[in-house]
Amino acid sequence: MISKPIIAALGLLLHTASARAQAPFAKTLKLAETQATLLLQEVPKAQQHPAPPGKPPLVSPRTLSPAGELVLVPSRDWTSGFFPGYLWLLAEATGNTQWQAAARAYTAPIEAEKTNGTTHDMGFKVYCSFGTGYRLTKDPAYREVVLTAARTLSTRFNPKVGSLRSWDHHRDTWGFPVIIDNMLNLELLFAATRLSGDSSFYKIAVSHANTTLKNHFRPDFSTYHVVDYDSATGRVMRRMTHQGYADESAWARGQGWALYGYTMCYRETRSPTYLAQAEHVAQFILNHPNLPADLIPYWDFNAPDIPRAPRDASAGAVIASALYELSTYSPNGAFYRRQADKMMANLARHYTARPGSSHGFLLLHSTGNKPANGEIDVPLNYADYYFMEALLRCKNLGERTGAAPRAREAVTE
Repeated sequence: MISKPIIAALGLLLHTASARAQAPFAKTLKLAETQATLLLQEVPKAQQHPAPPGKPPLVSPRTLSPAGELVLVPSRDWTSGFFPGYLWLLAEATGNTQWQAAARAYTAPIEAEKTNGTTHDMGFKVYCSFGTGYRLTKDPAYREVVLTAARTLSTRFNPKVGSLRSWDHHRDTWGFPVIIDNMLNLELLFAATRLSGDSSFYKIAVSHANTTLKNHFRPDFSTYHVVDYDSATGRVMRRMTHQGYADESAWARGQGWALYGYTMCYRETRSPTYLAQAEHVAQFILNHPNLPADLIPYWDFNAPDIPRAPRDASAGAVIASALYELSTYSPNGAFYRRQADKMMANLARHYTARPGSSHGFLLLHSTGNKPANGEIDVPLNYADYYFMEALLRCKNLGERTGAAPRAREAVTE
């Protein structure tokens, strides 16, 4: 039997550890509120410059231009759902109704995407916005948007390939491209099965995850960015990159998508295969010799100009958020949580904006598309989204060690 003094000492240690975890959370959350307040003031100013004739309205802030101006995007942009999703997470973190009101306002324009069958990014756009909103409010209108979006996304599934088609562009370059990013959109399909009882969404998600696991990964568990299939036979035609340094390199955000995707798939299915895959990817990332000491990766693990290569804070935020969730499932959970804590501490100390700067973005030093010389060393809305999600997961783990993180719980009835 453990003595009462030992129990008391353990309790004190746990309380002290929890208090330490909450201190940086509170400081960073206060900065997030300051920045979000500014961004909500800046967006209407930028919208005063209307889109050219024939172009859709601009609804969400995405990044900053090379000149430091705020860049807005229409709802069809793959990143449009992250800002409203970020506002929903901020509302959850603070309990402040003003953030929920703002989240509703910026979620509404994304509804147009629920029937846009020309893209695989339905999860990023609709689930991060309407899905997060439904989880927090149980608004039945949001539920219907999620289900309609899932039906639309399902039309991109090819049973011969066993996957959802990612892109429709560059048809002269590939036949049926599937990118590792697409793993994140499966969450929408899993949610749709729970909300509707229709298992067809679940089956598509599992098929896509299995096909990706089979064909996207190298022996060291790094992932290719793009796998191109023959749509008639399902045969792999080639493996390549589009945003990484080279076809055989490890594009950092792609490794983050893989880690996050298979961790989420384990949550939804409890398949040990997915948990093992997530752990293998985590070990690739965390043991890589080119991972910097602060654990915030270069934009590609094989970039030729390391250590001068640009960092990608967005990849760091995705990886940290995934590690927090993985820590609740894995026997190695304590290690994953320590690594996530270190990443988040470094992001908060060295990668966040000064209060009142950067037009209101929170996280700096992300890399969007280095080969295209696009969005290098800038803030990005998806970096802020996953950073806020990771902050919530850190907070919730501090409150109830060993339980699944609340910041990305399953959407249920």
